[in-house]
Amino acid sequence: MTGFGKAECDLADKKIIVEIKTLNSKLADISLRIPEIYKEKEIEIRYLLASKIQRGKIDFNIFIENCNYVNYTLNKTLAKKYYNELKLLSFELEEHNFSDFLPILIKMPEVLIPEKKQFDEEEWKHVILTIERAIKQLDVFRIYEGKLLEDDFKQRILLIVQLLEKIEPYEIQRIDKLKEQIKKDLDKWFKNEKVDKNRFEQELIYYIGKMDFTEEKVRLKKHCDFFIVTMDEPLSNGKKLGFISQEIGREINTLGSKANDANIQKIIVQMKDELEKIKEQLFNIL
Repeated sequence: MTGFGKAECDLADKKIIVEIKTLNSKLADISLRIPEIYKEKEIEIRYLLASKIQRGKIDFNIFIENCNYVNYTLNKTLAKKYYNELKLLSFELEEHNFSDFLPILIKMPEVLIPEKKQFDEEEWKHVILTIERAIKQLDVFRIYEGKLLEDDFKQRILLIVQLLEKIEPYEIQRIDKLKEQIKKDLDKWFKNEKVDKNRFEQELIYYIGKMDFTEEKVRLKKHCDFFIVTMDEPLSNGKKLGFISQEIGREINTLGSKANDANIQKIIVQMKDELEKIKEQLFNIL
């Protein structure tokens, strides 16, 4: 959702500049800065931005340059008030010789009021076209950023799958270690007692079954494949990718809880690290 777009339009007596900046946000948070003459079109602008950009923190600005107003109205009452306050201030600051108030008064707010022009529908057509061009520029920026994110996601998902494959050698070893450890404990604590071998084998199978994570590995691989397929779909699927990443995280956590092996735990930590980097960037996907 992060991006920037800018477009300009030259009219007979002015130059219209439209700038749009977007940042990450779950909702469409639109902030407008537009000239007074276009205030009546604020709802139309908001609707256009929401429909085209969909969501994000949107900062929208319209600037007018080289606007040649023919007539000005001098607000004499306000100018006199400013004059009296400035004169009093000069005495308080002991600037008794200061008398050049006119250049300051002219620059004071609302002393010179430009003549307001009537809203021009024909002009507004050009403004709308300029806004649409700015949105297109924004989309170009976001498409480029999206391509970078897509490549990054695919690399990290592929790395998670590769890490999953590295678990297999340790998976076999941990079962053998478990058998040895149980036999040692049995010999240590019950060396003088007769042990039912059938019951022992049943208990061993039970614990091995509790440690088996074949299903979790299969589901994790399927979730990773589904993540890649979803990215290749033409429609925007940011929320869907978020849900899939949650499922990937759930399977990784289950693998970690069943690992019972330091080497496998190290691999799990690497997988979690890659997934967290994906989740951070998913906030930037529509």
